[in-house]
Amino acid sequence: MTKPTAKPPTRPQDIDIDVLEDTLSFYIRTINLAVSRDLDQRLEGLEVAKGTGKITTLLLVDDYPGIRPSLIAHMIMRDRSAMGRLIDQMEHQGLIRREVSPEDNRAQELYITEAGAALAEKIREIVPQQSRDFFSFIPQDEQALVIDILRRAYRRIVGMS
Repeated sequence: MTKPTAKPPTRPQDIDIDVLEDTLSFYIRTINLAVSRDLDQRLEGLEVAKGTGKITTLLLVDDYPGIRPSLIAHMIMRDRSAMGRLIDQMEHQGLIRREVSPEDNRAQELYITEAGAALAEKIREIVPQQSRDFFSFIPQDEQALVIDILRRAYRRIVGMS
């Protein structure tokens, strides 16, 4: 069925987003894009700007010396080839280093470098502040509720619950 011809809208508030209005996935994807753009602006000039997975990888390698790339890939939902490219890039930037596992010479272990550890400390300041600033229009108690819901979803998706 064709919709009646009408004058096209000229303002966002004149748009009806159809079935997307009531879908969580639409809002998650859209908000992800907006949050990522804002975070990239704050991280401009730092090695972890632009792209996804770098911040999580950096923090996990810093927190868990010797962590395997396969576990990080699982946690950030990346395939082996994407994870390999990410590690290559971060190693080239001097943020992490790889070693062959002494238990299994087919496995790699990841370790933070001095530059990587310093960057991780900066990230631990920037990221929470960016989140607070970006979502400042949402009361803290509501943010806590959304975080709880999304944390539970994430933990289920990656098999932590």
